[in-house]
Amino acid sequence: MRYESPGQQVWRRFRKNGAAMSGLAVIALAILVALCCTVIRSDESPEANRICLPIGNQRPGFTCDFLLLRKNQEAMVPGLWQQFWNGTPDSMQWVAVSDWRIASDTVFYHEWSPDALLPEQFVLLAEAVWPILDPHQLVNRDGKWSARDVYGTIRTSSTEELRTTFREHQVTRRTFLLGTDRYGRDMLSRLLTGTRITFFVGLVAVVIALLVGVTLGSLAGFFRGRIDRFILWLINVTWSMPTLLLVIAITLLLGKGFSQVFIAVGLTLWVDVARLVRGQIFSVREQEFVTAGRALGYKNARVIFRHILPNIAGPVLVVAAANFSTAILLEAGLSFLGIGAQPPTPSWGAMIKENYGYIILPGTAYLAVLPGLAILLLTLAFTFVANGLRDALDSRQQLLSA
Repeated sequence: MRYESPGQQVWRRFRKNGAAMSGLAVIALAILVALCCTVIRSDESPEANRICLPIGNQRPGFTCDFLLLRKNQEAMVPGLWQQFWNGTPDSMQWVAVSDWRIASDTVFYHEWSPDALLPEQFVLLAEAVWPILDPHQLVNRDGKWSARDVYGTIRTSSTEELRTTFREHQVTRRTFLLGTDRYGRDMLSRLLTGTRITFFVGLVAVVIALLVGVTLGSLAGFFRGRIDRFILWLINVTWSMPTLLLVIAITLLLGKGFSQVFIAVGLTLWVDVARLVRGQIFSVREQEFVTAGRALGYKNARVIFRHILPNIAGPVLVVAAANFSTAILLEAGLSFLGIGAQPPTPSWGAMIKENYGYIILPGTAYLAVLPGLAILLLTLAFTFVANGLRDALDSRQQLLSA
């Protein structure tokens, strides 16, 4: 019989749990989306916040043509890391059109409207292609257009060259697989970006909860006495307060914002960790390896962090996975109440808040249902993983499998 380490045994038992493996697959997919959302989403703008009011509240599968008209300002080009993490600011104005044509040196178009055909509008090709400093200085001589752009460079091109550039680079068609919200923003891009917000808040909140909870629980369980009584009193006082109200109070104290959210959530999730660590240390502090460490003259900090905590890491990991789902729900609740991540950050809770009024309207309920389903799916995935870890680390399960 091949020897298996304790970690391999836990992984083997964990793999037999279908629900836990399904949850792990969902979490892995969500992590991939969170890391690469700016690459895979169709809206490359920061926070997926490209607003196009005429196409607001369009149903899934909506397709529209866009003209990309150059803005008369310097394009902001962030570094590669900023482009990957936040996206690239638009240097073009996206105009949704129902039809368009080029006549001579001018682009004529009808802006898209769901009700009636709007009056025809037009823009000169040179103005649409170049970021011109002053449109009044645009000159056309013998079929050659010239103007000074916002960078101080003199641009010169023929009408035919401008036509070719416009047709090849400034006309596009986009399909919105999950439709658009009231501001004409791509719902799929917003949902994908919201995955990153949710994961980041959950991860940092759980790390804060582990740091505070493990530290206080270790002190209480190892030293006992007055330290234990004080920390236990602090735990009971914190636990007696409703979690959401405590988070709201901390958020109001720290102020609204993205960074304040995970601090507030993390400072409310440490109680479960502290109680668990305290109880686990009570059960192992009198064992031989702890006594041997003391006899060898090791400092208390080394005995706790090098010898005791590794032996109770399993239960702590289970609580951390469960706290992750709690952090997701708390962050969504705070954003729904307007004291979490602030617009235009696409938090799932904020998306529900923006669109919950559409639930009663036919054909638009998906605007609030989709972010709700995303919260449900990710929370359920972490719950399944936590339950699977608990069963895989359970000593009774180990005896049954043996």
